[in-house]
Amino acid sequence: MNARDLTLNIAVNLGRIARWADEGKIARFTQFMTETEDFLDQLDKAKKSERFEKTFRSFKRSFENLKKKEPDNDWTEEIFTWANILTHRAKLA
Repeated sequence: MNARDLTLNIAVNLGRIARWADEGKIARFTQFMTETEDFLDQLDKAKKSERFEKTFRSFKRSFENLKKKEPDNDWTEEIFTWANILTHRAKLA
């Protein structure tokens, strides 16, 4: 997969993750966190544009921090925000 497709896959997964965390569906939440980490590893190795690199690094740092926290309303809001940002920035990937 190319960087754009990986970025869009991550964005879609983030929306799902936030929704399932909010609904308490832990099994689905865990499954998609793992899949998103895999996409993130692939994107880290993929060729990306310079214009996208800053967004990618910011997201990667944020995601690593979010993985360490228990989901709450602020956590969910941040995940939804990143889903939106990545959806719009994917065209630059």
